[in-house]
Amino acid sequence: MYVRPDAVEALNNEVFRKALQWYYAVLLDNLPAKFIIAKTVECPEKPDKLELEGLWSLHRELSKQFDSLWREVRSENITYDDFIKRYRVAEPNFLDLKISIARNMLRQCRFCEWRCGVDRLSGKRGACRLDARAYVHSWFLHLGEEAPLVPSGTIFYGSCNFRCVYCQNWDISQVHPYSGAVVDARSLALIQRELREEGARNINHVGGDPTPNTHLILESMKYLDVNIAQLWNSNFYMSEECMELLIHVIDIWLPDFKYGNNECAKRLSGIDNYVDVVTRNLKIAINHGDMIIRHLVLPNHVECCSYKVLEWIAHNLPRDRVLVNIMDQYRPEYRAYEYKEIARRPRIDELESVYSYADRLGILWRDISR
Repeated sequence: MYVRPDAVEALNNEVFRKALQWYYAVLLDNLPAKFIIAKTVECPEKPDKLELEGLWSLHRELSKQFDSLWREVRSENITYDDFIKRYRVAEPNFLDLKISIARNMLRQCRFCEWRCGVDRLSGKRGACRLDARAYVHSWFLHLGEEAPLVPSGTIFYGSCNFRCVYCQNWDISQVHPYSGAVVDARSLALIQRELREEGARNINHVGGDPTPNTHLILESMKYLDVNIAQLWNSNFYMSEECMELLIHVIDIWLPDFKYGNNECAKRLSGIDNYVDVVTRNLKIAINHGDMIIRHLVLPNHVECCSYKVLEWIAHNLPRDRVLVNIMDQYRPEYRAYEYKEIARRPRIDELESVYSYADRLGILWRDISR
């Protein structure tokens, strides 16, 4: 299998290894992925016997146990092989509890900040256009992602909770979200296992957006029996409750930070309170795994969006731990030609202006952007 030279070199890149310490340790089997740790934290009660309030109360207790065990794994450098010898899968466990909460949340869905409250288990579709079923459009070893991630075991889910007028995956996210294969949790686990056996460095949950499928993704980890980093490739519009479910199983976060203000987000993606939600989730996620932030430079949105995004990152996140991929590949797609200011590719001077600003702010972007 051909792998990009920079992806091979990424294994020895000191900038990457410092910023992505947990991810690299899991990638090299030096440490167990977080979902494997979660399965060893015993749940003292059967989750299906509790109401949602009781489930969340128990979740708060087990979160502390997980955090303690995660610290122990890191401080003692307990390898994956040693971990599975020392700790057994508990029945039921912390992951089972998360699965129960997620299924319960589907009855009044609030996985994302639309908080539509739709009973997706009954077959109704939420703001994400989905009921409880997950549609997988494709899965393969992606060779075009950031160098530390390649080859990335990418799973493309149908539909999205955004309405981006320039979406480059508009066919599966907006127009034909149901043309993929309906999968259950066991099938999704088999897909992940297959990708791992083919050489994937990670499992890359993307779309569309993975958030509407949180329940199924969590359940798939119950049946997954290989050590592989879980990657959340998302618009980061998750609710706080959804973040609580994810932070103990996701090893590396790959958020899109699209806009520097709520007005541009509303106009181009149909989303309310964008900056407030995404920045809140970024602050949560950085304490629970490694992170590569993507920012796509839009034409005519340098000052209002690119500068503001970079400023927020520089002032609110640890600059030595966050890599920022400043992306230059915007092209007018889908309905972009209906919006004059984004109906062209970004100019060289716009891109260079963003690059220079990132340098002045001390952001780590050069090694990861290509």
